[in-house]
Amino acid sequence: MSRPRSPTDPFAAWPKRNDANFVALTPITFLAKAAQVHPDRLALVYNDARQSWSETYARCRRLAAALALAGITRGDTVSVLLPNTPPMYEAHFAVPMVGAVLNTLNTRIDVALIAFQLRHAGTKLLIADGAYGAVVEAALARLDDPPRLVVANDPYEPGGRGLAGRDYEDFLAEGDPGYLWRHPEDECDPIALSYTSGTTGDPKGVVTNHRGAYLNAIGQILSWDMPDAPVYLWTLPMFHCNGWCFPWAVAAKAGVNVCLRGVVPPIVIEQIRRHSVTHMSGAPIVYDMLIGALESGDAPLRHTVKAMLAGAAPTTRTLHKGKQVGFDITHVYGLTEVYGPAAICTPRDEWRGAGDAERVRLNARQGVANIMQESMIVADPKTLRPVPADGETLGEIMFRGNVTMSGYLENPAATEAAFAGGWFHTGDLAVMELDGYARITDRSKDIIISGGENVSSLEVEEVLSRHPSVAAVAVVAKSDEHWGEVPCAFVELVAGQDVTARELQGFCRDHLARYKVPKAFVFGPIPRTATGKIPKFELRSLANKTAASTPPPRTAV
Repeated sequence: MSRPRSPTDPFAAWPKRNDANFVALTPITFLAKAAQVHPDRLALVYNDARQSWSETYARCRRLAAALALAGITRGDTVSVLLPNTPPMYEAHFAVPMVGAVLNTLNTRIDVALIAFQLRHAGTKLLIADGAYGAVVEAALARLDDPPRLVVANDPYEPGGRGLAGRDYEDFLAEGDPGYLWRHPEDECDPIALSYTSGTTGDPKGVVTNHRGAYLNAIGQILSWDMPDAPVYLWTLPMFHCNGWCFPWAVAAKAGVNVCLRGVVPPIVIEQIRRHSVTHMSGAPIVYDMLIGALESGDAPLRHTVKAMLAGAAPTTRTLHKGKQVGFDITHVYGLTEVYGPAAICTPRDEWRGAGDAERVRLNARQGVANIMQESMIVADPKTLRPVPADGETLGEIMFRGNVTMSGYLENPAATEAAFAGGWFHTGDLAVMELDGYARITDRSKDIIISGGENVSSLEVEEVLSRHPSVAAVAVVAKSDEHWGEVPCAFVELVAGQDVTARELQGFCRDHLARYKVPKAFVFGPIPRTATGKIPKFELRSLANKTAASTPPPRTAV
């Protein structure tokens, strides 16, 4: 007997989606399940404070109920200016519980940027740490219609009190710990709003959704092979891409969140040892500081910590030294627009037989798409044709899939440009190597064109980072009357080390073509943005003002 078929829908007579077989995806469910299955298991540690998963769930529901009583509803924006403390973690669940959008403000940006983001986001309520009182007051004073303020006074930071506003704990006390939150009406409803760094203009508001956050949290677990009950140390700011979705991922595994106000190497090392930390994340500078501290005074860690690294390609020194002191570093790559890391340099079995130098080189690449990201290609940005996997042909990294932003808030032109041709364009230039792993050569705006030849700043940085006296390096273009542009290297030295520009040039000549060797050097601390990245646009300006070839002073890092 043949089944009747519709000419427009061959599955018209088949069973359809209904309330029993479909529920909108949201990472809030991870918290509910952790509290149900492991109510007494430790969820949060902050100094000597402890919270179980049942307590954390109740506090999140209290906060959600208090927000609802304050008039916060579906589609409203709640901003937070908080370090990695329990209120920041709680906001990641409580705000979306009422259908509102969480905007995590970077704690390192200035008053003007905070005011801009609050205004652009249409923030209805702001939760701020008392330590940021001066910045908050100045930012709110710039707004015609400032949001209501709730102040989280940290008991472990008594010097930070004084900001006027509703006390966070008093605000929570008004809420019902049994608040009945609901799944989003649409799993593609916004869950968070994060702002780009805005290095070439006003920051863009990146809108992410419940579905993407849910899938990326699962992707982080699978890609990193996170076990049950991991102990995750919050060295990565939760304001940065919502902590790469790890607030939700740790809940999914009912793990332990070890909270920190900031990254101070001795404190981080002490926390790793005290709590037997299993996982942590951060930018290269974080690991470089910890490696330096462990090498200079402390003994190597007693156990191996799985360490996720992103923000810039790790240097040979970081990967090699990290392993020696106890960090098993996994290199991941991504952007705010793809929920943080969307690609991972997954180790292959055959790499085990490679020598140390080759294994480090392989692990420093950007790799392949995260298991939950549909596709990642290196392609010609105009034709969208993938480049050959020859390790030489230059293209742009592009993503497509569920772990990609919904778009930029109130910026349709930028959204359309970012999604041209049905792919998200990252702006990162790369090659595809023979094994199908991508390797970034540079940002499109950071390529140095010297005498008509393209010079990859990343290639020069990798070489200089191998010099034993170099702690950190950034290479940018410097204007030159003859060549048009030449490489200029900004160099931070290892504490107690001296080296001259001439010596570094000689070192580079042993490993690079002559046109790639920096013609100028600037020695001293390298500036970094609020997210720990090196602002090359700023360095390019500095390079054209001052570049020395004289012996540098001793520089501690």
